[in-house]
Amino acid sequence: MSSIVQGFSKSLAMTILSEIGDKTFFAAAILAMRHPRRLVLSGCLSALIVMTILSALVGWAAPNLISRTWTHHITTFLFLGFGLWSLKDAIFEQGDAEELAEVEAKLDKDWKASNGATKNSNKAFSITFFGEWGDKSQLATIGLAADENPFGVVLGGILGQALCTSAAVVGGKSLASQISEKIVALSGGILFIVFGIQSFLSPVES
Repeated sequence: MSSIVQGFSKSLAMTILSEIGDKTFFAAAILAMRHPRRLVLSGCLSALIVMTILSALVGWAAPNLISRTWTHHITTFLFLGFGLWSLKDAIFEQGDAEELAEVEAKLDKDWKASNGATKNSNKAFSITFFGEWGDKSQLATIGLAADENPFGVVLGGILGQALCTSAAVVGGKSLASQISEKIVALSGGILFIVFGIQSFLSPVES
């Protein structure tokens, strides 16, 4: 039970700090201003739930494909690497307004290309799913599921995604524009480094 709680709490914290201010968060907020919120929420959240489950399955299967020792070391490296990556983003990356404008411009371009023919929920699903594919949060979920209880990781990830996506859809562009991506990236970077140090210091389970 304690392993489930630990996996849940780590996944919840990691997901919230990874997703708030992320491009898919901005996309959900902008889409919610243009289309029915329930359709945007269902589309975005469905994509994130599917991605979370798939990532956790990959992480769960990893120790069965390679040794648990190697899996543990790779996870430690991922956490420390993502921590430094997030800190770099917080210090050197473009401002929040530029990031929001970039996402909005891409959505406008995609909308014009499809001539508005794509269903709202399908558009929200595809934008979110492919936006998360290979993203830092997806790789971190894989690493976390390889090192922690995957069931707890899935539950924490889904709850975190639901909270972030709901906030984006309800708050819309006005909320997205008020979020300091630098502070979120800094907090996420510190959290990843803490996870990395904890993983480094913890013994490998046989």
